[in-house]
Amino acid sequence: MIPIRDYRPSGVTPYVTVGLILLNLVLFIYELTYSTSQVAWIDGCAWRDTLGTAPPGFNYLLYKRLGRGCLYPVSERDYFVIQYGLIPAEFWSGTDLPPTTPFPVWMNIFTSMFLHGGLLHVLGNMLYLWIFGDNVEGAMGHGKFLLFYLACGVGAAMLQMGVHPSSTAPMVGASGAIAGVMGAYLVLFPWARILTVVPIFFFIQFIEVPAIVILGLWFLIQFVSGLTDLSSLSGVAWFAHLGGFLTGALLVFPLKRRGVVPGLVVWWRRRRSPWGW
Repeated sequence: MIPIRDYRPSGVTPYVTVGLILLNLVLFIYELTYSTSQVAWIDGCAWRDTLGTAPPGFNYLLYKRLGRGCLYPVSERDYFVIQYGLIPAEFWSGTDLPPTTPFPVWMNIFTSMFLHGGLLHVLGNMLYLWIFGDNVEGAMGHGKFLLFYLACGVGAAMLQMGVHPSSTAPMVGASGAIAGVMGAYLVLFPWARILTVVPIFFFIQFIEVPAIVILGLWFLIQFVSGLTDLSSLSGVAWFAHLGGFLTGALLVFPLKRRGVVPGLVVWWRRRRSPWGW
């Protein structure tokens, strides 16, 4: 199921949501300026001496053809992603390994949120942010929503790095932070109607689904996929999605505007009331 839009007006102009979408798209276009055919060089010995492993993006055949001792060849674009992506093993070691950044290594938690692995990756993330972000921004206010978004990205990264602390694969993408937006939306507006595309064999169906169904199913898929991927490391940061979602669901309560009552709270109160309201 692919959500297309919701039917709940946000009541605000979502400046932060639109700004985040534009920033992600601009940085993705900038990322594309780095070549996938031109070669850059990484000091592989620094990685082996510190972590006992080859640097990310190591290609044995490419190294045999172009390698120069400690200098490991990678594409320019991979070099950029390794430099500004979040690498769990590098983060926990506290050492900024080549290619280094002009700021402390922990700052890569934030830079990695604005990089993406491909066109479908960035477009899919921005679609979800556009659908769910404006309503959550309306429930929190612009400033709190920006703080919320970044905090969800941090929560997503920490859970993923906690599950796979020795991974040297760069983590990139806004999906952890956007998962937090989805978690907040579920808590705030569980019964909002979401127009959803459902492919059935060769046919496309458009149906309206309550947010609690589509977002609950999404969370369940991430959870099951994460458990089955614990040993195989497919490259998808399932636990970042889970961490972001749970962070967002919890941060709703301290960051929402005064007077905003989350839909799940309303539902719970009605269930506990002897009169049903």
